[in-house]
Amino acid sequence: DEKEKFEPTVFRDTIVQGLNEAGSDLEAIAKFLDATGSRLDYRRYADTLFDILVAGSMLAPGGTRIDDNDKTKMTNHCVFFADEDHDAIRNYAQVSKD
Repeated sequence: DEKEKFEPTVFRDTIVQGLNEAGSDLEAIAKFLDATGSRLDYRRYADTLFDILVAGSMLAPGGTRIDDNDKTKMTNHCVFFADEDHDAIRNYAQVSKD
């Protein structure tokens, strides 16, 4: 009976790459997340997924990002980088819940 490895950094890299390739189109981002959900275990990596969708990368305890300013490990397609208005934030929330 083999146990599956827990590799949040591999998960992060896959999600961030897909988000960056989808561009700023929230519909394309939602489609990517929906399609990827069948291949990746979102439940197992729920904390990592939440960090990426809200802060743009994985977070360490205390709230600092774990990306060493490496652009391949972070995305600007997240709540922290969204326009500061109600509609923009609501659109990101709708992508996350779909």
